[in-house]
Amino acid sequence: MTDTATLEPATANAPITLTDRAAKQIASILKGEEEGTVLRVAVQGGGCSGFQYGFTLDDTRSDDDLVLEKNGVTVLIDNVSVSYLAGSEIDYVDDLIGSAFKINNPNATASCGCGTSFSM
Repeated sequence: MTDTATLEPATANAPITLTDRAAKQIASILKGEEEGTVLRVAVQGGGCSGFQYGFTLDDTRSDDDLVLEKNGVTVLIDNVSVSYLAGSEIDYVDDLIGSAFKINNPNATASCGCGTSFSM
């Protein structure tokens, strides 16, 4: 059995995956939210390395969103962000320095120390 759910985005060459740990944490976050609320992951300009990852709760789905579903949770990624995230793994880490969602992005050529911003 594989550790990730995989969907092939129409505009990217490699799938974006979601780990079991990330799905479990998303479910925990969404537990107190209204029905239909999902996690949206986006790439935005900014951060100390040029781009940064954004995580927001959303209840609106666009026709061109990539939809990742795993273990009963849904993650949306807008069409523009999909190309920056192609081949990435969305994970959740809990270690000595804190807990956070972590995106393992093979497209990033450099990233900041905290891992929330990157350059390509």
